Amino acid sequence: MDQSHDFESAPDAFPVKLDQFEGPLDLLLHLIKKNELNIHDIPIALITAQYLEAIALMQELNLDVAGEFLVMAATLIHIKSKMLLPRPETAAGVEGEEEDPRDALIRRLLEHQKFKAAAGLLHEREQLRAAQWLRPDERVAEIAGPDYEPELEVDLFSLLTAFQAVVQRAKLRPKVVLPPEQISVEARIDQLLARLSETEACGFEDLFDDARDRGDLIVTFLALLEMIRLKLVRVFQSGGFGPIRVYKRPRPADAPHPIGDPEGHRG
Repeated sequence: MDQSHDFESAPDAFPVKLDQFEGPLDLLLHLIKKNELNIHDIPIALITAQYLEAIALMQELNLDVAGEFLVMAATLIHIKSKMLLPRPETAAGVEGEEEDPRDALIRRLLEHQKFKAAAGLLHEREQLRAAQWLRPDERVAEIAGPDYEPELEVDLFSLLTAFQAVVQRAKLRPKVVLPPEQISVEARIDQLLARLSETEACGFEDLFDDARDRGDLIVTFLALLEMIRLKLVRVFQSGGFGPIRVYKRPRPADAPHPIGDPEGHRG
């Protein structure tokens, strides 16, 4: 009997775990940066809504959402509720000096931001020594001319933000009724690699051009995350929230095994 499909994964059975999967403070800092907010005066209602949207999307994608993300969600909701309460007043009718409900969170974010900056500096120096920090294909920089801006490798939350935009744009497409067909993540990886073999690189949004429905969008995004984990591609972004491009790379010998690959469980 043909066992070739024993390890093919449907989206709801595909456990995605990335080395660069970061924590809830990283997600909050990402949202603050994306919205160009003052970290000392966070609009808690906006950030809470966007944080909950991101958590819901991660859960739908079957990402490994740790309990700490849910704890932070409860913390944000608690802070939001306290912000809605009237501030206490003194006997003279003047507002009291009670601590802002956001202050403890702000202190944690500032401390975490310092830690990330220090860690990022060390990582940048390491990447520069390995000559990996610049855009993979320097010929593109030569074509772009003096206005070329070096690209930086994309983190998971930036990918999630870009994927949310793709999903929103897909809602505007005319709906086409087609017979249900569920492609596996592994098969989608093969399709994307074949496409990248023709072009060497492509825009993030271009990967979703042939997606017919939300299910196809999710499978494509999961396939991209697995390709990153397997070190088959590298994903870069110009500027803080500029266009994202996906570059094919030769898979190194020490790359992780695909999920479900029996070779990955051998000693």
